[in-house]
Amino acid sequence: MLKEKITQLAADFFEETVGFRRYLHQHPELSFEEYQTATFVKKQLDRLGIAYEAMADTGVVGLIQGAKPSTKVLALRADMDALPIQEVEGRSYGSKNPGIMHACGHDVHTSSLLGVAAILQSLKSEFGGTIKLIFQPGEERLPGGASIMIKEGVLENPTPTGIIGQHVMPFIEVGKVGFRTGKYMASSDELYMTVRGKGGHGAHPHLNIDPIAITAQIITALQQIVSRYADPRIPTVLSWGKIEGHGATNVIPDEVKLAGTFRTFDEKWRIDAHERMVKLATGIAESMGATCDFEVRKGYPSLINEEKLTNSSQAFAVEYLGAENVLELDIWPAAEDFSYYSQETNACFYRLGTGNVAAGISSAVHTPTFDVDENALKLSIGLMSYITLRQLGVE
Repeated sequence: MLKEKITQLAADFFEETVGFRRYLHQHPELSFEEYQTATFVKKQLDRLGIAYEAMADTGVVGLIQGAKPSTKVLALRADMDALPIQEVEGRSYGSKNPGIMHACGHDVHTSSLLGVAAILQSLKSEFGGTIKLIFQPGEERLPGGASIMIKEGVLENPTPTGIIGQHVMPFIEVGKVGFRTGKYMASSDELYMTVRGKGGHGAHPHLNIDPIAITAQIITALQQIVSRYADPRIPTVLSWGKIEGHGATNVIPDEVKLAGTFRTFDEKWRIDAHERMVKLATGIAESMGATCDFEVRKGYPSLINEEKLTNSSQAFAVEYLGAENVLELDIWPAAEDFSYYSQETNACFYRLGTGNVAAGISSAVHTPTFDVDENALKLSIGLMSYITLRQLGVE
């Protein structure tokens, strides 16, 4: 049976995949700088006899062609970049690149897809169709490697009818995975605002135009974009994470700078909210004698898991793992550039459990202490291989 065959192959390739992960973890590279990583991926694809092409400078796209007749095409995606984080000391497989760390699990994603490639390549005589392996750069940095690869034709020649991706989740115990149909992850936009007034002595506010007081009014008013203009059925987040006003206890500054994020799950409302925020902020500033420059830097769109592909993939996960190990996910207000693929084709993005509380592996992604239970790699390569072949019609 297919399940037993893939389970055995996943066990056979497990140690090799762990080795891939540890090598990548020791040699992380920042977004759009994944040259060594891309070379490593190409080397493994060469070894497996899988044809590939370079894309988006550091991206790699491989193709596995099944031996049986079929026009079906399915894409599988892994991201490769790391983060500017200094990893905690003491790990035998810790980062060798100071200040850079695979703190979001992209080393797991890349090594997993290499393991999947090995399994599927060994089984190509048993299925029909084409599998497109997308090793993508720059997920962590705008404009997102996915958007660049799409512009360069990653979803063409051949055109996939769907794309599947996975992401580590430390809050799900190893051995389990999670799925959600429909809207899953939020859009993410960066906000930059400068309020300019007239600084001076704090003892003479009547002679100044206080940008700090005006900024306080703007911050409070902007929250009404969320509480009074957003449809309450559409989750919306507006957060300011950085405020700079270089005055002193008795000095009112000339200007205040802010940086924040806006996230939501509806593209139409997203654009409407941008316009409302700019109009409200500039209007308040002008009414109080100041000026306001408000920049919305558009980030990733919302991620939508297509119903048919996601439901069937979840059902195949139940076949492979058992219903008790397949979870229903809630919406997640973080952002992912896999969303660009979901805007172009049928997409399924699911979560791979990598946590192990008993072993002390529970830190969140994007932290210096993040780690994974590497047993997740056996499940990862087996499950994605199984879902892929079931999607291609293998029984």
